[in-house]
Amino acid sequence: MLYAVIQPVNFSDMKFDVLELNGDSYKIWKERIVFHLGWMDIDYAIMKDELPAITENNIPDEVDLYEKWERSNRLCVMFIKTKISVGIRGSVEKYENVRPLLKAIDDQFVFSDKALASTLIMQFSSIKLTEIRGVHEHIMRMRDIAVQLKTLEVEMSDSFLVHFILCTLPPQYGPFKISYNTHKDNSQ
Repeated sequence: MLYAVIQPVNFSDMKFDVLELNGDSYKIWKERIVFHLGWMDIDYAIMKDELPAITENNIPDEVDLYEKWERSNRLCVMFIKTKISVGIRGSVEKYENVRPLLKAIDDQFVFSDKALASTLIMQFSSIKLTEIRGVHEHIMRMRDIAVQLKTLEVEMSDSFLVHFILCTLPPQYGPFKISYNTHKDNSQ
């Protein structure tokens, strides 16, 4: 009998691509940046405060920690800057410390929850089923937008969500809509 040999996952073979930040994908970009830096084990400067500069009075352990922090900080800053589009990079080019750099990027991309809610409502109200995606993906997309709206304190009832989704289905789903609407059970 042949047995398959299970190989451990080699993280160096895995591809965790961090796309360039261009303004449209900030939340995903930041999650991937932080994950990637941690995965590369160079996120020490993100997790720890900057250490005081080295003097002749420092013990070797303090020197080692400072050098670890300095290396982590330098590599994080270089990596982050390479993952920002040229148009955005100009406003963050002056930062040499990773924490203030990330804070400056955060501040630049802080957006109004009201604007996001408006965008999501417009997306939600304009989505129509396409044959390419299929009904399941269409429903899941609409539920995802509803969940995002709920986190922004724009709530809708499950009953409204079901009826609204039914309204977005094309005419060929008419018999399904009639069946749903005439069904006596009130569950969704």
